[in-house]
Amino acid sequence: MRVDDFDFDLPNDRVALRPAEPREDARMLVVSPECSVPYSDMTVGQLPNFLRPGDCLVVNDTRVLPARLMGTRQRGDSIARIEATLHKRFGIQAWWAFVRPSKKLAVGETVQFKRQSNGPMLLGTVLEKSDAGEVLFQFDVSDRALDQAVETVGVMPLPPYIAAKRAEDAKDESDYQTIFAHKTGAVAAPTAGLHFTPALLNAISVAGVSIVHVTLHVGAGTFLPVKVEDTENHKMHAEWGEISVETAKILNETKARGGRVVAVGTTSLRVLETSVRNDGSFVAWSGDTSIFITPGFRFRAVDILMTNFHLPRSTLFMLVSAFSGLDTMLKAYKHAMDTGYRFYSYGDACLLHRRG
Repeated sequence: MRVDDFDFDLPNDRVALRPAEPREDARMLVVSPECSVPYSDMTVGQLPNFLRPGDCLVVNDTRVLPARLMGTRQRGDSIARIEATLHKRFGIQAWWAFVRPSKKLAVGETVQFKRQSNGPMLLGTVLEKSDAGEVLFQFDVSDRALDQAVETVGVMPLPPYIAAKRAEDAKDESDYQTIFAHKTGAVAAPTAGLHFTPALLNAISVAGVSIVHVTLHVGAGTFLPVKVEDTENHKMHAEWGEISVETAKILNETKARGGRVVAVGTTSLRVLETSVRNDGSFVAWSGDTSIFITPGFRFRAVDILMTNFHLPRSTLFMLVSAFSGLDTMLKAYKHAMDTGYRFYSYGDACLLHRRG
């Protein structure tokens, strides 16, 4: 399909710069393509009303690293300021990163990363560069010590459409982390999970719905624009994911008794659709996934998707269009814009029912 098919105009003032407080007070647009009334304006706190006993809610338990690093490269008397956003771990001592300006770096050079001029330092040596501006850094510490160093030196990697409007601050350290965050490795939040609070989870459990965890370490590639004209020519960045034996067992039991699988976020959906078999059963799985979902994709795993509002022409808007129908989603997004919904990572939510 043409990427232009997934374009729409979004007013600048619809981009949310802070999350709703409390979280479950965010608005939620319920989209049911097969119903005579396709859209319902609700709040996230009303989510339990749309779930049934025996359903299973699937959340992503990844934890966001403060993966935006600021540093300097010295070459003789010449000093260049370098900004690196880590996006994929490579072994125990290295990370691939998007770098600005990457042309200021050569293979073999070392960048001194600091958060403050007199603070701790992390050294990264350039092992490799790609034509797309990516750099492979090998750091001077490894394994858990590297995680701890990034936590100390880095700042929260706010999405570019928020970072362009305001600087990150201490509040983002909690606002940009879900209550499910457990396994460190993401460089962007699974934003649908940001709406959940202990009270909402309790109400979901009381409604007879099971809650299970999967992991997908979201990469910064999720924000990269689609630069091709046809979706067939787009290459997805790989992200690491995992589904446990226990989670697969609960999901299979859910399907067997007629319950529905409700994915919280496109990240959870991609793990589930990667690990599901052709017959609809789930197996334990871990590894990289670069699954790219566009209209025509056959969904085997997920019945309902809760997600935020996404960028025009993005792979995530393509995914929701595959799930509920492109025409349905374009109309739903227009309704959301006309009625004041807040968009993107800190914005409001959709609850999408699968078409057909």
